[in-house]
Amino acid sequence: MRLLVGIGGAVATALLLVSVCGVAQAGAALDNWRFDESSDGLVTASLYATNKLITGGGALSYSPVLTIACRKDGEPRWSEWLHVNDAVSARGTITMSVTADQGKKVNESWSVGTRGRMLVRDGADGVKRLVSANRLLLSWRFGLLSGRGEADFDLAGVEEAVGQIAGTCNAELP
Repeated sequence: MRLLVGIGGAVATALLLVSVCGVAQAGAALDNWRFDESSDGLVTASLYATNKLITGGGALSYSPVLTIACRKDGEPRWSEWLHVNDAVSARGTITMSVTADQGKKVNESWSVGTRGRMLVRDGADGVKRLVSANRLLLSWRFGLLSGRGEADFDLAGVEEAVGQIAGTCNAELP
């Protein structure tokens, strides 16, 4: 009988450790994400690209930032933004090449935001494609003669990040 109790205790301990490790892994996946909630009801999660872009004549480099946003009230409910330090020279919209995982490259129209340093795509469909992806590659032109920019994102934890945003935002998952 003692042997059975001892085995039961060992099994319970093992299950507890597996559970704790699973929570730790989920938490580790969210370590690269930065969450914010503004007073106007905007809930965001942001992630730095794994690559660097060179600016200032090659003197400086930076990582673009992908932000997933949900508005508690108002439309559009879901958005994704790309923050860059070098402004794009376009106004209105820009063509963004988007590749999720190793899938097919898709061209989309993204809006050019404040001073050309933020590219925006509204709608739940863009966020929805991220939830099941492991990697996102974005590519765009800075201007007619300025060359292309590229941002590569490791989306580890994206499903949990979007779930956390949706919960805080009181919104359905895209």
